[in-house]
Amino acid sequence: MLNTIRLGEWFQIIVPKEWENITIDHLFRHVWEAPKKLIHTFRMEKKVQINGKEANWTLPLTAGSKLQIQLFEEEEILLTPWFRSIDILFEDDHVLVLNKPPFMNTHPNDRETDTNTLMNAVAFYLLSKGEIRNIRQIHRLDRDTSGAILFAKHPLSGAVFDKLLEKRKIKRTYLALTHGLFQNKNGSINAPIGRDRHHSTRRRVSPTGQPAITHYQVVKEDKQQNLSYVKCWLETGRTHQIRVHLSHLGHPLIGDVLYGGQPIVKRQALHAVKLEFLHPFTLEKIVCHAPFLDEKPIFKGINIYDV
Repeated sequence: MLNTIRLGEWFQIIVPKEWENITIDHLFRHVWEAPKKLIHTFRMEKKVQINGKEANWTLPLTAGSKLQIQLFEEEEILLTPWFRSIDILFEDDHVLVLNKPPFMNTHPNDRETDTNTLMNAVAFYLLSKGEIRNIRQIHRLDRDTSGAILFAKHPLSGAVFDKLLEKRKIKRTYLALTHGLFQNKNGSINAPIGRDRHHSTRRRVSPTGQPAITHYQVVKEDKQQNLSYVKCWLETGRTHQIRVHLSHLGHPLIGDVLYGGQPIVKRQALHAVKLEFLHPFTLEKIVCHAPFLDEKPIFKGINIYDV
């Protein structure tokens, strides 16, 4: 774990031995894999210092020196703040992990008229703390899906976590309640997903679709009701991926009428139960478990810490 501290608008890291003899340019380009345009901004605007002085990006770092990066400037707020209590699973100066309730959009489709989304609620929360900045969505959950979702608090964090997601270094574990009992209690579904030409919002398994891989494991069965509780984790993040793949196996989610599920509950029974990543700015292992939020329980008898 790195030795770090926030100093006003600046983030300070005591350079560890592992970074000795690499340059700041190498750190941004190859350790954090930040985009070239953002790196250029940090260089041109002199947003990086060593021991309080303007940094030379081409000189090797020295263990024990103070690397200071200007990350926490105020920004023009782009979203309309909306007061709604939020369930915080983890927060620091760089990221925010929330437990998203069902029946709420993650982000607005129209910033002017769509103001009651989770991102609008986060905007209010940050402003109430005196943090004048915009939140960046790293991944999304469907409107009716609940559970852990990750946001970044500044441009560098947003770019770095986007890359971590792309490289599958953010592990997302879901719990689904499906119709039927599985013949194979664990396995992988490797089936490309594309749009359904006959339905504007529906997706389907299609040989011409985008690659999609879902791993699954049955964690509990309700043989009396002919239902299965299934843990899923993803290698890709296609729209409706778990819903499409499990329906393709013949086990649609209960409540998921779009993909063949029966409306036993008021939404598709899918919950993002766990989110894990190695924090790029502190090297701390972060594991977030998201409690169930439904007023009438859907996932009965499941301990989220066992999933």
